[in-house]
Amino acid sequence: MKRILYKEEACIGYSLCEVYCTVQHSKSKDIIKAYKQEVPKPLNRVRVEVNCPLVFTIRCQHCDNPPCVIACLSGAMQKDHETGQVTHDAEKCMGCWTCIMVCPYGVIRIDTAKRRVLAKCDLCSELETPACVANCPNEALTYQEAAF
Repeated sequence: MKRILYKEEACIGYSLCEVYCTVQHSKSKDIIKAYKQEVPKPLNRVRVEVNCPLVFTIRCQHCDNPPCVIACLSGAMQKDHETGQVTHDAEKCMGCWTCIMVCPYGVIRIDTAKRRVLAKCDLCSELETPACVANCPNEALTYQEAAF
């Protein structure tokens, strides 16, 4: 199963992963329009935490045994056992937000602009390589086969 892996020693904290994640999840797919013109503003699914000298990314880990899927009362959170991806179905979601409370990484967010929609890493499923990985200049993020 492919996962996003992080190399802390290569990250310089420029947050380009956040920027390109935001752009990828925008309507326009244009950096200026996404940040300056789109309403509602698109949400990034990865964030960079800086506590010098430590810099790290926080994103969905697509857990092997995801607590968010187990806790989901409506079945809106699901795990694809072939790809390993944890997804959210807004049509099934009843908005209880239990998934947010049980996520050990704190990476599931409410998209307040849209009713019953979550913002979490979707591994940019429409792309071959997630936007955060493809745009990381130091290759601090890689997308590769990994088992946990």
